[in-house]
Amino acid sequence: MQKILVVDDAEMNRELLREMLETDYAVEMAENGEQALRKLYEYHDGLAALLLDLQMPKTDGFAVIAEMIQRGWMDSIPVLIISSENAVEIENKCFELGVSDFIHRPFVDSIVRNRVRNTIELFNCKNQLEKKIERQSETLKKQEQIIRIQAEQLSTAEAFSRLMMEYQSAIMEVETRLKVLNAMFSEEYKRNPFESIKSRLKKPESIYRKLVRKDFPVTIENIKEYVADVAGLRVICSFPDDIYRLAELLLKQDDIILLKEKDYIKSPKTNGYRSLHLILSVPVFLPDEKKYMKVEVQFRTIAMDFWASLEHKLKYKKSIDNTEEIENQLKACADSIEALDYQMQEIRDKIDYSDQ
Repeated sequence: MQKILVVDDAEMNRELLREMLETDYAVEMAENGEQALRKLYEYHDGLAALLLDLQMPKTDGFAVIAEMIQRGWMDSIPVLIISSENAVEIENKCFELGVSDFIHRPFVDSIVRNRVRNTIELFNCKNQLEKKIERQSETLKKQEQIIRIQAEQLSTAEAFSRLMMEYQSAIMEVETRLKVLNAMFSEEYKRNPFESIKSRLKKPESIYRKLVRKDFPVTIENIKEYVADVAGLRVICSFPDDIYRLAELLLKQDDIILLKEKDYIKSPKTNGYRSLHLILSVPVFLPDEKKYMKVEVQFRTIAMDFWASLEHKLKYKKSIDNTEEIENQLKACADSIEALDYQMQEIRDKIDYSDQ
């Protein structure tokens, strides 16, 4: 039988609770806080629950709870307060200290037995869940260590280093072509279609994770085949129509092949994200050959790029509070940004028209 400890300075209350519970539990009793602490020191590991009175001479219930907190026993023993106290502030204080439930006097047999049983079952379920999460966390940490080690080994491989050089060359190829288009557009229309270009090579660890997540062996061929965003560029434009004009000019070049397009401007993501994504196959001219490499190009407006950086911080910051509220605010901001982008574009068109 599971063991419970009943602590109350009134003998009648102790005996009454023992009679109600002794068919289901081995009931230990203490008549004050000092006795309770001695029994807790003796067999706290074997207690299924503690029924504790608050008002007792010498050492009261709060002192017992304080000692249990200091010893870490509140994490392993559910505490039910047995009291005639009905003040809301007292109950709130007890719950803040980690108490599981209250049993108010006068005691009702069925209520006492149900509250004790439910509290023990819920507490056991919580502890089992916490242990399971802890084991899973340890497993994940080990997996993370393995991934980091293997990613480091991948990054030092000669074939991988050459592949990264080829992807870097592809980035420079696309960046050069975009800059040429920008210069030509500026000459013809007296303004630039984009404000800036940002580029990046995916880190070995990220490449490794992506292939593992897709259940592919980590090989050079699988990187080229199944990871489309190893080489990436982000093109920041002033207006939405500049995005489409620039993308169209880039795709008109006969040696650039469009592999995939995702238009999140016309069809935004549910969180409000808007951007034009193109996966391109781009020629790279190496000393001994010409080969095609995949490059992901993202086109965004200035405002949407700022929005995306905030959304990224929210996505990867685990300890942030009010996540749902912030997500709703970001969605509202994204909708406002879209309206503002098109209003600014309309104003630009009016200015351009007046100059003609």
